[in-house]
Amino acid sequence: MLSTIAIESLKRRKTTAILTLLSITISISLLLCVDIIRTQVKTSFTRTVSGVDLIVGAPSGQLNLLLSSVFNIGTPTKGIEFKSIAALQSNKQVSWLIPLSLGDTHRGFRVVGTTNSFFDHFKYGDMQSLEMAAGSAFTQPLSTVVGADIAKSLGYKVGDKIIISHGLGSVSFNNHDDHPFTISGIVKKTGTPVDKAVYVTLQGLEEAHTGSKHSPTSILGRKPADKAKEHEHEHEHEHDEHTKERAAYNSEAFTPESVSVVMLGLKHRVTALQLQYQINQSKKEPLMAILPGMALAELWQIMGNVESLLLGLSGLIVICALIGLATMLLATMRERYQEIAVLRTIGAGPFTLLLLIQIEAMLLTIVSAALSLGLVAGLMSALKPWLSSTYGLFLSSPLFGQSSIIIILLILGCTYLVSLFPAVAAYRRCLHAGLNAN
Repeated sequence: MLSTIAIESLKRRKTTAILTLLSITISISLLLCVDIIRTQVKTSFTRTVSGVDLIVGAPSGQLNLLLSSVFNIGTPTKGIEFKSIAALQSNKQVSWLIPLSLGDTHRGFRVVGTTNSFFDHFKYGDMQSLEMAAGSAFTQPLSTVVGADIAKSLGYKVGDKIIISHGLGSVSFNNHDDHPFTISGIVKKTGTPVDKAVYVTLQGLEEAHTGSKHSPTSILGRKPADKAKEHEHEHEHEHDEHTKERAAYNSEAFTPESVSVVMLGLKHRVTALQLQYQINQSKKEPLMAILPGMALAELWQIMGNVESLLLGLSGLIVICALIGLATMLLATMRERYQEIAVLRTIGAGPFTLLLLIQIEAMLLTIVSAALSLGLVAGLMSALKPWLSSTYGLFLSSPLFGQSSIIIILLILGCTYLVSLFPAVAAYRRCLHAGLNAN
């Protein structure tokens, strides 16, 4: 009965009610969007690298090792010798290995020395593999693969030649002009640090540094010819367009003197902690192994204040909208005096009228919340491809979790509180109201 009266009352003031409804809907939508992005950014951040079970480098701190290997920020203080790489590769628990050599740049962008195993095994987001927007992975010792952002900002295309520089500064006077690298591929946009990196072969990187050429030697100590055959056979069923081209050059068939970092994929992920302990306790060479997921979670805790600030600002916006709701109800009280008098005549008590005002406020907020949920769900669904490709934000279901439910309940509770002011005003008016239409 009261809800029907409240709906009819809102219809009489539909212009004001619609504007208030719109204001609350926008505010709740903003708060829900911030909450979803906050939780999804955290999830996507922790999945900047996925499928990598361990990252091994020289002892330099967990965050430093993570930042240098995944985010291309900073650089390890010491390299890993070849004998340690071979020992890791021969470990029965290790399925694959990605060596990374850091310390060079190209026009301010980081250069990473690696092998084709990086493009085969490195994953991001929801276990998504790297794909080429053009060209292929390494096809010769002086091949390079550039990220999507670099190709776009510098106007590079497959076949262009680039010069790398020694050191991490944006400007370097030590350029490796005698060893230009030819772009063999451009990585499709990922929204991760991969987009802003230049990948070169370990062999080409060492040639650029030493100024000499080396004969290929297997990273596992096997003969290059045997390794090349194995590599060609391994990828025979995985790559259609570039199998023959890549088989002609085996980037793994080269022994680097040392590398900066090694990424490991294990046959069974449950053995990660065991292998991490073994590596950290190794007496042969001081090494440090970290779990990427745990390191990313630790790094996110440092950035936690930002998400709290965003959530707090959105909460203030919602509170302002609810105060606007209370203001609307108070502003319409004068024009409702006759309505209140009529309700008193037919037997409505002051408490009934107090409930009526609160029901109106709650109806507006409930409808706004429902509209906001639909609006945010549709918006996120439409923007999902763009967010993943541009910002590396991979939205996963469900969008609305426990925090969204808590937000809606808190908003309804705040609505009840702010509606008390106009409701109490109506209650007091009713105590003295009569049949006078004035």
